[in-house]
Amino acid sequence: MSSADIAQQLALWADKLRDVSSSGLRFSSNIYDKENYQAAQNVAMEMLALASGVTVDEIEPLRTPHFSRPTPLSVGDAAVIDTQGRILLIQRADNAMWAMPGGMFEVGESPAEGAVRETFEETGVHCRAKSFIGVFDSRLMAGKSRFHLYHFTFLCEPIPEKPEEPAPFAHETLGVGWFTEDGLPTSIDPGHVTRIPKAFDMWRNGGPAFFDNPANVTE
Repeated sequence: MSSADIAQQLALWADKLRDVSSSGLRFSSNIYDKENYQAAQNVAMEMLALASGVTVDEIEPLRTPHFSRPTPLSVGDAAVIDTQGRILLIQRADNAMWAMPGGMFEVGESPAEGAVRETFEETGVHCRAKSFIGVFDSRLMAGKSRFHLYHFTFLCEPIPEKPEEPAPFAHETLGVGWFTEDGLPTSIDPGHVTRIPKAFDMWRNGGPAFFDNPANVTE
């Protein structure tokens, strides 16, 4: 097992321990149990720091938004394909790879609304969701994530009557572009390599949404 695989496994164990400890802290009424769950949460943060190559102090700001929540994180991605058959991609600032626009949902919005909002914030492109491509488990994709994620991916179309605007969160991207299926960038983010073809397939043929049933996982 490579060092990268070991770090990924360590991060997954840390996330599982985070889930157990956060649930315990939320539902336990016994002070001694709470102390034990708090200790487990601290260990989870130390494990994640080790897996990520950072200090525990750098992980500490994640305690409230991430380590105090039970369940995996839910995020949305928008496969925005125009009438010419081009998909909208961003070049991520964190790894310089190309990916569909997307990000974490906000409380009070639907998954489709979140994907549309993230698209505008990162690209300045107004779009509408047309159909649901599928939900993808980060553990079963080639991409590496420090946290267990559920990616809700939507097929979207640009809104022609709303011209493109400056992206409010342009600092999160190094570039934005439209690409045909046979002219995609070579440096696609690993977590998007399998999802982009499914987006084009949904755009051309429709069909059932993807989810992690045994037939889909073994494809």
